Amino acid sequence: MQPVLRDLWFRDIGQRGKVIYMRVFQVDSFTDELFKGNPAGVCMFVSKESDRWMQNMAGEMNLSETAFLREVKEGYELRWFTPATEVDLCGHATLAAAHALWETGELDVDQEAKFFTKSGVLKATKMGDWVQLDFPLEEDEPVHPPQELVDGLKAPFTYVGKNRMDYIVEVESEAILRQLRPDKDALCKLANRGIIVTCKSERDKFDFISRFFAPALGIDEDPVTGSAHCCLGPYWKRKLKEDEFVAYQASERGGILKLRVDDRVYIRGQARTVFGGEVRL
Repeated sequence: MQPVLRDLWFRDIGQRGKVIYMRVFQVDSFTDELFKGNPAGVCMFVSKESDRWMQNMAGEMNLSETAFLREVKEGYELRWFTPATEVDLCGHATLAAAHALWETGELDVDQEAKFFTKSGVLKATKMGDWVQLDFPLEEDEPVHPPQELVDGLKAPFTYVGKNRMDYIVEVESEAILRQLRPDKDALCKLANRGIIVTCKSERDKFDFISRFFAPALGIDEDPVTGSAHCCLGPYWKRKLKEDEFVAYQASERGGILKLRVDDRVYIRGQARTVFGGEVRL
């Protein structure tokens, strides 16, 4: 970002008489191009704002996730809201939040971003043009597919598993994955966050591809889902006997993720700020 533009955005922000303003950004995550990847909102910084206010703000942003940051002693409290509800884990909005902290100068580029969340302590490190997220493993176990899942996907699959948040479904080919047109009303009946659909990539540049659907959260299809790769990483590690991957999420906007799977999942992605401004509180 040009320093002059940054000064223009952020001058005089704070208390103006009796009116308080909050900085807000929209960031495209898991992409190096504007208008690709997954857009997330970032609000810096909440203090006494209520859960209802944050939910309303996420509805106003109308993005798959909006991140809310609050400064604490050793880092930042981080919460994520869809337009419909709060969620326990979100990758692309965490990436967006870390990107915003470095880009605005709240953190120096050599400083680690440390977030306290409903899924424990998450960390982000800047690595040149990439950001690496340190996230928990969210491994699945095989399950019998519920009828709502069968009716909702309307496609043949070779495996169904489930973790604490999502179903994971493997299909035979990219053609099947890309042509999916799920029945969102059927999927809404499932008592979980979302549905990950994946297959081995047929292109040499990627190891596997995926799509993610979460209509129960108000997200018919999420463009790029970092947290889904907390399940996809260990899943493909078991299948391919590898621990490093380049993954592609095959939504309309699309996004690229680099993964390393150990006792944690290390997810790398890029991000671009679309705009920044202020919200009157």
